[in-house]
Amino acid sequence: MTSEQRPSGPAGAFTLVTVASGATSLRSNEHGETFHPVIGPMAEARALHVAGSRIVGRAGECARPFVIWDVGLGAGANAIAVVEALAEAKCPARVELHSFDCTSEPLEFARHHAAELGYLAPWSESVESLLKHGRAAVGNVDWHFHRADFRNVVREPGTAPAPAPDAILYDPYSPESNPGMWTVEHFTRLHACLDPARPCTLTSYSRSTSVRVTLMLAGFFAGHGGATGEKDETTLAATHRELLAQPLDAAWLGRVSRSTRGAPLRERPCPGRISPADLAALQRMIPGS
Repeated sequence: MTSEQRPSGPAGAFTLVTVASGATSLRSNEHGETFHPVIGPMAEARALHVAGSRIVGRAGECARPFVIWDVGLGAGANAIAVVEALAEAKCPARVELHSFDCTSEPLEFARHHAAELGYLAPWSESVESLLKHGRAAVGNVDWHFHRADFRNVVREPGTAPAPAPDAILYDPYSPESNPGMWTVEHFTRLHACLDPARPCTLTSYSRSTSVRVTLMLAGFFAGHGGATGEKDETTLAATHRELLAQPLDAAWLGRVSRSTRGAPLRERPCPGRISPADLAALQRMIPGS
């Protein structure tokens, strides 16, 4: 349950809402989606992305700059959660945080309502610098904002405006309202932009069978992610299976084969059951299947 407070932003593009935990968040009136619903921005960002990808520990073990791609900057909660977690742990790692979004409107709206949102208020100067200059130095984190359609960013390997990542915080709008960001074709292009020598994780709020199938057919291994309030689990994907604490197994694959909605998401949708060819491709990625 959420309670609306008031619309604001361009033509009332966003509304402040109070989610079930009592935290304040944003709702996109265009997409009809609440950012970080139920438990709120910081609680979800920390549980899903920071803890899910073990950001602090992995960054601390990295001799070079640890690179994070924040896909869907939105109102900045995921990025701020990373910054705060590193600072609280006194982690000395050098971190490059690259946020991608086709618009800065959610963050601009959030900046104007920083007091109500809470989490953004201590970082107002950094957010202002990010919006004005596209870059902000926040402790040992070098934060960049790339205003672009992320689908075009990964269109060709080697053309992304940032080094290959060690972690991807994947948080665009849902497959229902933003289908182009969730297809096999898009994730395959993203996977091709990664460096095989840099084991990389991808955290997502989605736990749907079709999204997990899609990620695996694009070349990622997929597993069970932690809970985030309204969801008993999320999804953790990775380029290397050993990064997954709970990889998807043969029992899961059996459920996919029986599901009436096991087909992957493609640019040319073909919903329904998974095809024999796609099922065989998944079997090759799951030991014992």
